[in-house]
Amino acid sequence: MNEIPKIANDKGEKIIELTFSRFTCIGASEPHDHPHVYLEMGEKNEIICPYCGTLYKLIDAIDYLESLKNE
Repeated sequence: MNEIPKIANDKGEKIIELTFSRFTCIGASEPHDHPHVYLEMGEKNEIICPYCGTLYKLIDAIDYLESLKNE
């Protein structure tokens, strides 16, 4: 069974881009985390965490790797 990734937004980013659609938002790292909530992006390929308000967007993995090369 695959473990669901846990995402911590320690930098307080408004938008986080991911290459996967199912994850657990924990807010920030302990001890500043919020209740851990399982999120799954729907057809719009984005979702907002109901606790911290972070917008998560699904991006193509290949596009993401290409963007890293250009930095």
